[in-house]
Amino acid sequence: MKVAIIGGGPAGLYAAILLKKQRPSADITVYERNRADDTFGFGVVFSDATLDNFEKHDLPSYRRITQEFAYWDDIAVHFRGTVHRVGGNGFCGCSRQKLLLILQERARELGVVLQFEVDIDDESRFADADLILLADGVNSRFREKYAEHFQPEVDLRANKFAWMGSTRPLDAFTFIFQETEWGPFIAHAYQYEAGHSTWIFETDPETFERAGLTGLNETQSAARMAEIFGWFLDGHKLLTNRSMWRNFPMIRSKRWVKGNMVLLGDAKASAHFSIGSGTKLAMEDAIALAEAMAKAPDIKAALDVYEHGRREEVEKTQHAADVSLVWFEHVDRFWDFDPVQFAFGVMTRSKAITYDNLKLRAPDFVAEVEKSFARQVRSNGFDVSTDEPIVPLFQPFRLREMEVPNRAVMSPMCMYSAKEGVPGDFHLVHYGSRAIGGAGLIFTEMTCVSREARITPGCAGLWNDEQETAWRRIVDFVHGNSAARICLQLGHAGRKGATKLMWDGIDRPLDEGGWDVVSASPLPYFPDSQVPRELDRAGMNTVRDSFVAAAERGERCGFDMLELHCAHGYLLASFISPLTNTRTDEYGGSLENRLRFPIEIFEALRAVWPKHKPMSVRISATDWADGGVTGDDAVAIARAFAEAGVDLVDVSTGQTVRDGQPVYGRMFQTPFSDQVRNEARVATMCVGNITTADQANTILAAGRADLVALGRPHLVDPFFTMKAAAWYGADDAFCPPQYLPGKDQIFRNSARDRQDLEELRIKAKPKTRAELKAEATKPLAAE
Repeated sequence: MKVAIIGGGPAGLYAAILLKKQRPSADITVYERNRADDTFGFGVVFSDATLDNFEKHDLPSYRRITQEFAYWDDIAVHFRGTVHRVGGNGFCGCSRQKLLLILQERARELGVVLQFEVDIDDESRFADADLILLADGVNSRFREKYAEHFQPEVDLRANKFAWMGSTRPLDAFTFIFQETEWGPFIAHAYQYEAGHSTWIFETDPETFERAGLTGLNETQSAARMAEIFGWFLDGHKLLTNRSMWRNFPMIRSKRWVKGNMVLLGDAKASAHFSIGSGTKLAMEDAIALAEAMAKAPDIKAALDVYEHGRREEVEKTQHAADVSLVWFEHVDRFWDFDPVQFAFGVMTRSKAITYDNLKLRAPDFVAEVEKSFARQVRSNGFDVSTDEPIVPLFQPFRLREMEVPNRAVMSPMCMYSAKEGVPGDFHLVHYGSRAIGGAGLIFTEMTCVSREARITPGCAGLWNDEQETAWRRIVDFVHGNSAARICLQLGHAGRKGATKLMWDGIDRPLDEGGWDVVSASPLPYFPDSQVPRELDRAGMNTVRDSFVAAAERGERCGFDMLELHCAHGYLLASFISPLTNTRTDEYGGSLENRLRFPIEIFEALRAVWPKHKPMSVRISATDWADGGVTGDDAVAIARAFAEAGVDLVDVSTGQTVRDGQPVYGRMFQTPFSDQVRNEARVATMCVGNITTADQANTILAAGRADLVALGRPHLVDPFFTMKAAAWYGADDAFCPPQYLPGKDQIFRNSARDRQDLEELRIKAKPKTRAELKAEATKPLAAE
């Protein structure tokens, strides 16, 4: 077998090593445009888990790499005169040049041919090759040459960054957040060998411009950074090596394989430096390709296995990197945070680290996070302990005069089980059991303001006396048997009305028994859906009056809070999104105009809803579709509702148009809550694939939301919150007297179970290489 590898970076060299080990008789040649000892950048960083992977696949190169590495266990966050150190991370740094030389030496040992200063721009010279690896880096010529086939997408991020080095020694992976007269600068720094450390400087484009960095050469840029971070550099110089300021390109390719050619490393996909995964991804690409070659019957099959088997892991890493880089791009959102909360946000920014696992590895740090959160709660008038605080999820919260005992919320979820809009016994049990189960706040499903406002024939409503009586029964039960508060969500289906029950075909039009539907514009949801009538001013008045009448009924029922549904493509959302609003009158066009009718409805509700009771609004913070609502729009929408008197923004996303493309994942909508809360400066509730109390604590402690709504967890476990209270020892959790023996038992069992689990995790966790190295260098005790 003949293999040509274009690019002598970590991806190309490691692939050559693994393929040559696998097929000793193979003719493998690596072609590199630079000299053997050329390198750009300074150090690379790997986690212990990545090194474990290297150890498994090529022991000789692993041993040489680990002999050259600098090890550390801590992350240090410097912010506003404070330093927070978090241990248990297990990182290793190495010179990029040293890494390349080690891989070159190992490749030669195995018989790989290395050719340097050979610039390849035409693969036709390898017509006799069985396999061609395109590992020519982030600016891959071949990816661009065959762009029509590979279909790369390059997202050039806004922030400017420059890669430099220093002789400053470091004993931790160090983040420095520095305020300047021009704006914030960030340093990402780590030691990679004795006397040398990598320094990546980052700032937003406006600060970059104000700081006068445009047009400066490497030496001048280094001097400016040394001036800004001189207090920490402590007299050590900054070093340059093609250290020009640039924008990071997030690269994704829809295809990785073309015939017998395959993209590897940065040529196919990039991951932001804030999670240190570029070289890791490149070398793990090589591992995945070699494993595919070992298992598949031929090269074509192997390349198919590689692309489809490897893609999910790459995309997961890229998603984590995306979330991380967005955090750094918008660090100004968090600049007024308490420093310990800020540091917690740094640690949990990519969702890879959560509250519980951070508490396991850095208990003292998380204890400070808990105290910081409790101090904020106490400053809002609650008599809570700041010396021995309970976790954030079980801290109280206030909206106007409504107080909730904890931050766990049962999300509004349509049950499609009402008869002519009347909630029945099912609803009494549904809402009552979740309230008894400990949730601090219960939301009703979208309750429709008229018969014509329903999504389906099974939707609940509040337009007549029978419905009002049924809802009052539910509210009275919640108040009489729990500490929960209950919120009435009012909505109008708009163009998504007259559809089947969810389990019969969600959003599909009824075969019979439908009704006329209305919307901002006459655009059907599906091509075969009913075409809605464009709502005129008279129709708007009717809708507004229906909302007001329903709110007045809700007050008579005794609801504690009122929410207006302006999300998910329903009537009011159809006015807000430009994808569903093509009007040319004063209710179309600009965002201000598109908000006019939803704000009018909200103000009409606020006028009749008691002043001491809070109101919220549910919005779709993005339509997940080109030309639709964006996160920045969501901030403007939240501000407009805040000016109208909203107390809480319920931040959801999507469901506006049928061809939206959501990016799903854990807590996938939380970044939008984060943006709205910390830019619009309004309280938010987050929702969306939040499944554990651990995740809820992470979100709250990092300041990404004020309340956490959980939907599916509550569907299968009415006592989700009580179980979480037992797990975290929240003894004050309310429990009806009939259930107290059960509460006592679960609290006792949970305390033991948590201790056992933590001990098991501590025992099962392998020691980091930093810990092993420290043990190996300890002097022997005197006999």
